[in-house]
Amino acid sequence: MSSKTLSIAIMDAPYESANSTTALRIIHSALNQGHNVEVFAYEGAVNLTMKEQSPHANSIKGTTIKEENHPTTKDWIAALFELAQAKKVTLNWINCGLCVDERGAGNWIDGVHKGGPADFIKAVQKSDGVLVIPTR
Repeated sequence: MSSKTLSIAIMDAPYESANSTTALRIIHSALNQGHNVEVFAYEGAVNLTMKEQSPHANSIKGTTIKEENHPTTKDWIAALFELAQAKKVTLNWINCGLCVDERGAGNWIDGVHKGGPADFIKAVQKSDGVLVIPTR
């Protein structure tokens, strides 16, 4: 069976809603099943891959960074790139250049590329399925 390709457009910034988490779970599932995935991160979603993200303690609960074990989206996405490599499929992650420039959000983890809406159109044209996860 040949791999199928799923294209996903996501828009929510990290930690703002369940949309980002849902998108990452869908991407994980598709890669784990041996499918290629094309991601177009738009608007606040360009911050999902920012290197500067760091876990934090929770002073309200009185927990340390280690106890809190707060995941970051950049680490999750880095793990998705590793999964794709292990499964011998492709994860192509494009951050919208216009959105990146507006937010000053250009320092990403390895594997992420800057592109534009035309890249999403190209991805859609070669995909077997397309999912757009809007902000609302």
